[in-house]
Amino acid sequence: MTTLKQRLDAGPVLAPGVFDALSALLAAEAGFQAIYLSGAAIAYTQLGRPDIGLVSATQVADVVARVRDRVSLPLIVDIDTGFGNAINVKQTVRQFERLGASALQIEDQTTPKRCGHLQGKELISGEEMAGKVRAAVDARQSAETLIIARTDAIGVEGLGRALERAALYREAGADILFLEAPQTLEDMTRIGAAFGAGVHLVANMVEGGRTPLRSLSQLSDLGFRLVITPGALVRAFAFMGRAFFRQLRDSGSTTGSLDRMLDFGQINALLGLPEMLEEGRGYASWRKDAAE
Repeated sequence: MTTLKQRLDAGPVLAPGVFDALSALLAAEAGFQAIYLSGAAIAYTQLGRPDIGLVSATQVADVVARVRDRVSLPLIVDIDTGFGNAINVKQTVRQFERLGASALQIEDQTTPKRCGHLQGKELISGEEMAGKVRAAVDARQSAETLIIARTDAIGVEGLGRALERAALYREAGADILFLEAPQTLEDMTRIGAAFGAGVHLVANMVEGGRTPLRSLSQLSDLGFRLVITPGALVRAFAFMGRAFFRQLRDSGSTTGSLDRMLDFGQINALLGLPEMLEEGRGYASWRKDAAE
């Protein structure tokens, strides 16, 4: 299987946000090259709460295991602040790498963290974050497991300081840099120019967030190699779910929504029921001599 590193080296990658095995399956069916497991999307869907540091390492690990059991796409995992200090980061990286993460993203906020497009963020020192990045690099077992260092300094200390932090994290060994929430195209151009083609950069597209929405090709032209849409599917589902429930409440039936639904057979086909039943039949009358 082509690794995430190989795909990024070959060209820009668009990684949609997922939050469970079904959403990951839908992304794989659509033909994406990688998927992004968003801590925010887990908070939205599993807790019904905003992204303000409520999701634990155990909860994220549970979702990673379920996603990896269902799809083989390169999987980028948001591990927030690493769930503790540098030693905790090492344990987190080892755990998630064993579960099948292709890349792990760490950010330089204090704990509890909050969504990068919210106000009121607080940061740890650049030196402490660099130590966390180094710990993550030291903990991974494979160089194919990428470490993404995110800084939220733009909204706290300004773009200049964010660039300095990102350069420090790169020096500490980060494979990919993520300067969160630039507010203008000029800022994004400056970020791309600061690091050049030799450094992979992340662009985070948040509908209604602080960063201008642009396409993969446009962002690639600005110097960004990895484009993520962490919460887009959740926002689409919430929009459609509201409309569906209102229609059901008002009409008392789902018939008005049938053209916007998969029926019983279609959902089972998507989930792989025919293949699983066929596989099960192969074990129904197993004999040693037949197997040999």
